[in-house]
Amino acid sequence: MSLRKPTTADSSAGRFVAVTPSDVAPIEECRALYVGQGGDLVLEDDAGAAVTFAGVAAGTVLPVRTRKVRATGTTAGGIVALL
Repeated sequence: MSLRKPTTADSSAGRFVAVTPSDVAPIEECRALYVGQGGDLVLEDDAGAAVTFAGVAAGTVLPVRTRKVRATGTTAGGIVALL
């Protein structure tokens, strides 16, 4: 018997993937990002526009959906996608 997995915006993540920032390679669409080492994050929105989240503290979970964490301008590390 398999468990039903909730898929609403406020349900918890069921998979976790380490993210390597890249200006080219997309990531699997996630429901949030965990930041292990503080710094700036440059994310792409659905339209492909870059947005900088400045000064993200270590240990933060950003409740954002994104397809790309850009390398250029990103200084945060230890990034994990929550899927």
